[in-house]
Amino acid sequence: MNYEKKSLSISLDHRSKYLRKLVLKCLIGGDRGHMGSAMSLIEILRVLYDDVLKFFPSNPKNENRDRLILSKGHGCLALYAILADKGFFSKNVLSTSSKFDSILGGHPEFDKVPGVEASTGALGHGAPIGIGLAIGAKIDNKKFKTFVIVGDGEINEGSFWEASMIAKKHKLNNFHVIIDYNKIQSYGRTKDVLDLEPLKDKLASFGYKVEQVNGHDIRKLKTYFKKIKNSKTPTALISHTIKGKGFYFAEQNPFWHHKNFFTEEEIKKLNSCMKD
Repeated sequence: MNYEKKSLSISLDHRSKYLRKLVLKCLIGGDRGHMGSAMSLIEILRVLYDDVLKFFPSNPKNENRDRLILSKGHGCLALYAILADKGFFSKNVLSTSSKFDSILGGHPEFDKVPGVEASTGALGHGAPIGIGLAIGAKIDNKKFKTFVIVGDGEINEGSFWEASMIAKKHKLNNFHVIIDYNKIQSYGRTKDVLDLEPLKDKLASFGYKVEQVNGHDIRKLKTYFKKIKNSKTPTALISHTIKGKGFYFAEQNPFWHHKNFFTEEEIKKLNSCMKD
């Protein structure tokens, strides 16, 4: 299937819009943030936290929790939104994002933000950290699973592929990668910066069980995660998404990769897109 923008043009339901509104609290409150990168992630995180992960908001470090690492740390506003929605901290904190005394920075910080498993944003680090957690679970006979969300531009980093070789070597069926494949990185389109294709074949050659979905289709995401529940191998999901999803003027627009100093007109446009 051709996963270009037209084929990804799925309508957002009430919950997806609600979570984007929480991201807007961060963006507008802090007057800055990686808007495009956060909006492509919403449905991935939504399905993981609504239907897949085992977590404990009142005891974030419960040993039985599943581990979710947002390796593409610059997309953290989406993670903050879902963590606040699930009660890890108050939604009121969202509007302080990126301010000097806030716990919510431009990248997520472990031991500072409840529910954050790793300090990320130095791209390429999440997969190796996740591999370590997955191996540790095997050694200690723990049942938790580790999920790592990476950006497509991020997997230009060799550390991702080194970690992938280790996942295959140790047959880490408790290790699952999700690639937010929005096809734009910080300074250009991935196919122009460093083409990833044929991505599915590359991932399969490293030992992953690989599938592709529309990353904004809730039903298909739920079906996929149910399917890998008892996987015998490490898995990789190529999640085709739209950067800035839900905001017509920002979709696949590099100008909105990171944005700050919002004008009144821009704030008005952002809010108008999320009206039900």
